[in-house]
Amino acid sequence: MAQGSFPILFITATRIGDAVLSSGLVRKLAEEVPGARFTVVAGAPAAPLFREMPNLEELIVFEKTRNGGHWLRLWRHVRKRRWGLVVDLRGSAISTFLRRQKRAVYRRSPGPPVHKVIEAARVLGLEDDPPAPFLYTSARTEAHADELTAGAGPILALAPSANWVGKTWPAERFTLLAMTLLGQRGPLAGGRLMVLGAPQDASVVASLRHILPKDRFIDLVGKVDLLTAYACLKRARLFVGNDSGLMHLSAAAGAPTLGLFGPTDERLYAPWGPSAAIVRGARTYDQIRMVDPGADQAVCHMMDLTVDAVAAAAFKLFDETEPAHA
Repeated sequence: MAQGSFPILFITATRIGDAVLSSGLVRKLAEEVPGARFTVVAGAPAAPLFREMPNLEELIVFEKTRNGGHWLRLWRHVRKRRWGLVVDLRGSAISTFLRRQKRAVYRRSPGPPVHKVIEAARVLGLEDDPPAPFLYTSARTEAHADELTAGAGPILALAPSANWVGKTWPAERFTLLAMTLLGQRGPLAGGRLMVLGAPQDASVVASLRHILPKDRFIDLVGKVDLLTAYACLKRARLFVGNDSGLMHLSAAAGAPTLGLFGPTDERLYAPWGPSAAIVRGARTYDQIRMVDPGADQAVCHMMDLTVDAVAAAAFKLFDETEPAHA
């Protein structure tokens, strides 16, 4: 171990949302551990989130293989170093076989489930004051976000897609919602619409593209990386989206964030922060799981969530966050 340095091996999630929700731990360690130097291990979808963090020595993309061979490959990659701390949010046994001063490994706790931010904080004994999600961005990324969002009027950000049709609110309802919020009587009247998503989500833009003039429409679907999307979300006045990684990115960015929930549990996955809220239809999470116990049916469970209900929740969140975002 180099004099004055404290190497930290931080093993985090593959899913974007889970990685965002535990990202506050990295900031906490960076701020409070003298000489902290990081090696971050993450799945391919989430790894880019950590690309611009300070004191990053290596970013290891963790690709799963059959029979657990990925763990052996990771061990071979990191075994020669003596670590000051190994933080393992995957709960594996790898830290047992590494030279390290300390380790903090995720273990499932007894009792009722808690929000994923609190669950991650428990790994470092911080559950009483869990670090809020936070991502680092460079000046270059922030400048690019400035260029992408340049223009007049507040920004309504929408993320109409999700990784499963079951939790995807119908695209046409997003269109009606945007027209309501950006219309003459809406809280963002005269504002702009920013749409986010992955390249495979390009089709969802079609129904949204023509409700506003071109200079009031910001299409980021499949066109920016995760950190640039995060930086752009810092400039949004209001975000509405399905339970997804983009929803968690928005809340971490500090944008007033409204998450749309159905077959996922807001007690675990609600957007985290003082400017965040959720809305669901008439059915609770438990009621939906009764008809889809495995959460694997190719059917939309969001049909009972109306445009009026989402619009009312969006109006409420806008009003509640007005002093901070005026």
